[in-house]
Amino acid sequence: MTLACFVASLGGFLFGFDTAVISGTITQVQQQFNLTNLQVGDFTSSALVGCIVGAIIAGWLGDKFGRRPPLICAAVLFFVSALGCTIPPNYRVLLLARFVGGVGVGLASVLSPMYISEFSPPRLRGRLVALYQLSIVVGILVAYFSNWQIQNFAEHNSQAFSGVGIWHYILVEQGWRGMFGAGMIPAGLFFLLLFVVPESPRWLVKAGYENRAKVIIHKLVGSSEVVAEFNDIKASLVHKPTALTELFKPGLRIALMVGVMLSVFGQMSGVNIVVYYGPEILKQAGFAIGSALQFQVLFGVVNLIFTILALFIIDRFGRRPLLIGGMAMVAAAMLAASVIQASMEKPGIIMVIVLGIYIASVALSICAVIWVIIPEIYPTRVRARACSIATFANWGVNAFSAKLFPWYVAKMGMAAGYLTFGIICVIAVLFFYKFVPETKCKKLEDIEMLWDNEGNRRRVS
Repeated sequence: MTLACFVASLGGFLFGFDTAVISGTITQVQQQFNLTNLQVGDFTSSALVGCIVGAIIAGWLGDKFGRRPPLICAAVLFFVSALGCTIPPNYRVLLLARFVGGVGVGLASVLSPMYISEFSPPRLRGRLVALYQLSIVVGILVAYFSNWQIQNFAEHNSQAFSGVGIWHYILVEQGWRGMFGAGMIPAGLFFLLLFVVPESPRWLVKAGYENRAKVIIHKLVGSSEVVAEFNDIKASLVHKPTALTELFKPGLRIALMVGVMLSVFGQMSGVNIVVYYGPEILKQAGFAIGSALQFQVLFGVVNLIFTILALFIIDRFGRRPLLIGGMAMVAAAMLAASVIQASMEKPGIIMVIVLGIYIASVALSICAVIWVIIPEIYPTRVRARACSIATFANWGVNAFSAKLFPWYVAKMGMAAGYLTFGIICVIAVLFFYKFVPETKCKKLEDIEMLWDNEGNRRRVS
């Protein structure tokens, strides 16, 4: 179980790395290809469009072929994308390579947390699925650190590798290529390790491979509980339709809405805008690019610390307290940032502190909870497709906001951007309080009972 969850979580690492690596490349790519603000948005969102495609097809692939084979495909796409971004001859090829990597991210963002969730016992499921978010955060931090080191190396070693053309080209002359190329290493590792872990036992039961499923269940729960666990899984699948339209029936309609809105509010909290455009935001606060990349590493460390904290408390305090309380802090930080940005031309270190509080809050709330609760709230028979729809919403809103953010800030100002995110976060707190159920320590087969025939959330013991 531990190995399977660790390997699946590497999909989260690549997700985080791919998401964050672009932050260090935007200025250089914009200068090299003479891009407008809208074209910068296209560059940032090109991978996110691929994520939408990957999320759409992930549910179908996961149901038809299992959870593991599409993850292997995702690893291949990650590697091809990193290579393509290292050697593109022009802007269009760069966009295509980013799109290909985005498809891999979309696949992994649906199937990795689902795979972990289906392997985890109820008492540890929150912690183990949160391991996926921890891996995302580690990937983000590694990308920040890699970007900073490559930028620092290029600034202080302008003649390095001058006798070795390709290395000088990608690490010094055009360092953004080296930033992207670093992603080939974890992609290759992910690909190799996926061949040593088993398929999800819940998918095997659903697909009719009952003997293989029993072998895996035996390793997970021990011989005394194999029959009970197997029967619980099988009972959740017998005589129930699996059509996509079932998700829109009263019993699951609200569950689908909860998953989709968790994704929407997760993106509209502004978290990935800070990930993508952090150095540009800090430049507006008065910092040079080198200092901005250093502070971006600091933000990554804060993100990591509070994600680890969430990992240890999510199964103790539950999903709702983290989600609601943390999101209230996120809203307060965004509104404070808006006031500070409007009041001071170059807020400097004050803005760094406020953004640090924001990142800590978002890491402890929506970012930790979303990948845990979305796979939990759907029955096994529709989980892959439901998670695919919710993740599609995630990437769709992500792509929309990433594309428009440079244009919006240029037209309205950074303070207006912070204010917009703050207001959305206030609305999110109210929605979470009203609709999101507590799933702590419940078996996946029991969580289905949280939704009654009228589609309302209710408590179960």
